[in-house]
Amino acid sequence: MADIKHFQVDAALDAIVELFWRNGFAATGVQDIVSATGLNRSSLYNAFGNKQAAYVAALRRYIDIWSVPVLRHLSDSGRGVPAIIDFFGGLIELRSNGTFAGWGCMVTNAHAGVENGDPEVRALLNQHHQDLRAAMRSALITARDDGQLPDGADADAAADLLTAQVYSINLRSRPDCDARTLHRGVTAALESIGYSEGG
Repeated sequence: MADIKHFQVDAALDAIVELFWRNGFAATGVQDIVSATGLNRSSLYNAFGNKQAAYVAALRRYIDIWSVPVLRHLSDSGRGVPAIIDFFGGLIELRSNGTFAGWGCMVTNAHAGVENGDPEVRALLNQHHQDLRAAMRSALITARDDGQLPDGADADAAADLLTAQVYSINLRSRPDCDARTLHRGVTAALESIGYSEGG
């Protein structure tokens, strides 16, 4: 077992992220965390506190590593709808293929889990939702200004719709939903706000 002085905190936290992301808070016990990190219980508690504190730290790291860069790119790329399409394409690929397929999103999973009863977790979820919606709205305003959407397109309503589509993909992908079905849902959502791929 690793001593607190001789392990990499970030590496241990990444292992905890993957554990909670894959299994959820309720199905993960302290012994699972000990096994995943290789830490003894004393080192674990010294580094992260109890299970709830470890979960909060893991959720923060998940948001920082997995969400923040993607949302920043969506908001700041200046590409409008193509950035939105790329965002959804990357999301569906992550949810449907490779190591993390079928895990869903740690944030969306938390919305549906018992962990959302914790005020600190709820605050993180609410902030993430606001950041997701704001990034989507920014890309939509760019799209409208660039003529990719009709002049009268409601960026606020469209941001709400596409943000809901993100949660839908995260939930539907957990039971191994076909990627083509998820892409069709995105296409339909974009068409409903006035986007036509052919111009």
